[in-house]
Amino acid sequence: MRSQHEKNKIAIVGFSATGKTVVARKLAEWWNWKYIDSDDEIVKLSGKTIPEIFKQDGEEKFRQLERKVLKRVAEQDRVVIACGGGAVVDPANRDMLLQTSVVVCLEARPKTIFQRLQDDARYPTNPVVRPLLAGRDPLERIKQLKAKRQPYYAAADWTIHTDYLTVDEVVQEVSRGWQYVNRHCRQQPVEAGVACHVETSSSKYPVFVSWGILEQLGEKMKRVGLSGTANVISDDMVFSIYGADARESLEKAGFKVNSITVPAGEASKNISQAVKIYDYLIEHRIERNDIIVALGGGMVGDLAGFVAATFLRGLPWLPVPTSLIAMTDASIGGKVAVDHPRGKNLIGAFYQPCLVLADVKTLITLPERELTSGWAEVIKHGLALDAEFLKMLEANVEELVKLKPDITTEVVARSAALKCHVVSEDEKETGIRTILNYGHTVAHGLEAATGYGRFLHGEAVAIGMMAAARLSHRLKLLSGEVVERQEAILEKFGLPLDCRGVALKDVMSAMELDKKVRAKHIRWVLLRDIGQAVIRNDVPRDDVTEVLEEVIRP
Repeated sequence: MRSQHEKNKIAIVGFSATGKTVVARKLAEWWNWKYIDSDDEIVKLSGKTIPEIFKQDGEEKFRQLERKVLKRVAEQDRVVIACGGGAVVDPANRDMLLQTSVVVCLEARPKTIFQRLQDDARYPTNPVVRPLLAGRDPLERIKQLKAKRQPYYAAADWTIHTDYLTVDEVVQEVSRGWQYVNRHCRQQPVEAGVACHVETSSSKYPVFVSWGILEQLGEKMKRVGLSGTANVISDDMVFSIYGADARESLEKAGFKVNSITVPAGEASKNISQAVKIYDYLIEHRIERNDIIVALGGGMVGDLAGFVAATFLRGLPWLPVPTSLIAMTDASIGGKVAVDHPRGKNLIGAFYQPCLVLADVKTLITLPERELTSGWAEVIKHGLALDAEFLKMLEANVEELVKLKPDITTEVVARSAALKCHVVSEDEKETGIRTILNYGHTVAHGLEAATGYGRFLHGEAVAIGMMAAARLSHRLKLLSGEVVERQEAILEKFGLPLDCRGVALKDVMSAMELDKKVRAKHIRWVLLRDIGQAVIRNDVPRDDVTEVLEEVIRP
């Protein structure tokens, strides 16, 4: 007899050509369970082939249909479902599958996948269009796309490497995994709202992204083992809106609560404000098991995280981001710092939080200019990391700028997941994490040259990305069409493409103090194509000057 906790559905996930369809069908035959292919169900539901849906309606429409199909399957029993390769990228799909099914991921090396796709393509009766084989270097495309999806596949309950196994052997392994998970993992429910986990050599923590999740702040903190006094650090504007809600949630969970605010704005991110917070913590006799809660945007997260990293040689802390930039970028990865008059974030550390809790609903009270600024970092993730994500942004501009709950939550969660993946691979920015600085070299120079008072961070990043794209084109790395595409999406989200009235020499001086400088050479993050960033430290100064003159006008 089955336990009431036993999951009697199996979801087979994984990259294309790992064997999902044939394995799921055969397992269903062996067990006399129902077999469902999510792509086949989408075709039935829409009356179109998968390539037609993507071409005529776009990826977002496909994902909507996919969510509807998976929701229907979740209501059935004794089912084996073969999921599309990108199904688990969607946080809602991932949570639903993990809560209702034993999720088994089929793995294979990129070379194996490439060979299987080539073998499939040789059969003229095969109706499946293989876009992965299109282009000059399909193997490299497979490697890149698979790497982006790997953090989502890693959430599976059981993983099987299929390179050297027969179909029957894989089916046996799936069966074994189902039995093991149901026997050993019944008491480990999946938490809803987890967009991703950051996992570095120094820590592992969840990133929650959901609409209306602020009321669960205290509960989430307790579930990761935090206790003691919660010291809420915020700015005066954010605290006036959300301070009471945060306090209520914390007190309801049994935390004693202190709070201190700083003036809103980047000008507060300095060592003087940090000292004022130190004084407050000393006066309240804060101990090492007490917690810093950073309630606010990127400035608050950087400042509060810096205080947490340095007070008593390190206090546990967590960001509760209320700005778009903070939710998708600044709060993830443990980069904490204060500014110096001569450069942004020059005094800081890498200090990971215990969790991140992003309530997307808080964006509705964000000033319009702040919200617009935040889209720059989201767009940056598409430009530098993920071409498919950029297409999603392009297809949903109107709904996103209006903060429609479902699509906005999905986009914020996917953007956060991209950042999680990069941070997990490169915690201290010695390798791939550097590409997240696309547009930031010029942006930080602009901010420093204007005393951190004229530009919001995202505004400066947008201008910086235009400089980087034009520089990429000048160096013959990037096509003019991609430069125009970047310009178009920035404009659609209301972001600036250039600026006036800033002294070019001041920007250049600030850029030369940037943290990315090595051996007196600026390391530029440039683009070869959408989703393909490169790092160059050999960019001629004359080219830099000419490009800056195009985006920083007299």
